[in-house]
Amino acid sequence: MNTTEEFYEIIASAIAVKKELVDENLTYQEIPEWDSMSHLLIVEALEQFYHIKFDFNDILEMGTVGKIREKMKKYEVFVEN
Repeated sequence: MNTTEEFYEIIASAIAVKKELVDENLTYQEIPEWDSMSHLLIVEALEQFYHIKFDFNDILEMGTVGKIREKMKKYEVFVEN
């Protein structure tokens, strides 16, 4: 099982922020650390950790942490609390 804590840690690490800043409502470009370049770092980190490959349209639609979690279900990665 994949956990929310693990999921948040991966995102926080990818954009070099404290895990406490990451929650479902964190939005792309809401903080300076989550810019277009770091968005790709998040994608890469999640792909490597969960052994998946996001398609281009999914990457474009990942505007919040919550949307990223929803997109991951498409790849049969379910992040539970």
